[in-house]
This record gives sequence, structure tokens and C-alpha cells, in this order.
Amino acid sequence: MEKLENYKKEKLTIDLVWANIFGILILIPIALIFGLPFYFIWQPQGDFKQFLQNAEYQFSGFGFLWFLGVLILGIILHELIHGITWAKFAKKGFKSIKFGILWKMLTPYCHCKEALNVKQYIIGAITPAIIMGIIPSIIAIMIGNVALLIFGMFFTMAAGGDFLIINLIRKEKSSALVQDHPTEAGCYIYRKIE
Repeated sequence: MEKLENYKKEKLTIDLVWANIFGILILIPIALIFGLPFYFIWQPQGDFKQFLQNAEYQFSGFGFLWFLGVLILGIILHELIHGITWAKFAKKGFKSIKFGILWKMLTPYCHCKEALNVKQYIIGAITPAIIMGIIPSIIAIMIGNVALLIFGMFFTMAAGGDFLIINLIRKEKSSALVQDHPTEAGCYIYRKIE
């Protein structure tokens, strides 16, 4: 990697309050993309009441503590997937990865201390949404499992902050480098000085 002295540095961050609101707002398109196909494929002859009863039956074996456990483990796994993916691209591997919680917003995070190229950073940012959100949602549509659908939709929604950060850097040149901001939701972009 080239020395960062050959680059101009700019801080790009997102507001965590907005990120949490955005995460809730994207539930609407997520529900349309995954929920509607699921409903139309698996509804029993157009009877919505019967559909809800079937969904309730699928959930009847799960208690609140089980749900809370899956939620907590899922959040940990989400951050771990960021770390594993970025570590694959980082020169120092997992030594460049740090995990923690922004206590002010009760937001867990994974931080890569090394600057990565834009493509590598985006791959690391989007991977948890794909593995924990999109793939489980598609499988749920294929097999008709409501619990898996809700899991997938929730973890697609949970990647809302990741989508916002990707949006900040998606138009950057491939020669740019991206480094996580150590204390805020966002990153530093390093643009090569021409």
C-alpha cells in the first residue's frame, strides 16, 4: 500500500440517530421485496387470517429468551463478519480489527485500523447484510419459514448504517483508500493527490 502522505484526507460520517431512523424506514422496501413474495407464495388460498395462524404456529415453539438470544448472537455475528472480511484484505489481518460498543447509542461496531481500497471496504461493509439478511430471506421465501424470513428481514434492516456508509463512498475513485473512523460512524477517505 502506498504511504498515506500521498493522499488528501477527508472525514465522512453519518449521524447515528439518522442511521437508526433509516434502519426503520428501510423496513418498508425490505417488507415489499421479501415479505410480499413470501406472502403470495405461501398464503393458503388467499386467506390472510389462516396465513397469520400458520405464522403464529411456526413461532409457538420460540420463547422471548430464545428470541433475545438469537438477536444478541446475531448482532455479534454481524460485527464478526465485518471483521473477518476486512481482515482478509488488511495487511496485518485480524491484528487490524477492533470490536466495541458506542455506548452513547448502544451501537456495537467493528473497526478496521488499516486503510483499504474502496472496493475492499464496501465488500466488508455489505457482507453481513448479504449473509445474515438477504440470503436467509431468500431461503425463507423458498421454504416458507416465517421465523427465518423475520430473521433475514431484521438483519437486512440492521445493516442500515452500513448502507449509509457505502452510499457515502460508492462514487469514489478506485484509487481512493477508506479507513474506518475510530470513534464515529463513518470513515476517512484518502484521495490520491494527482
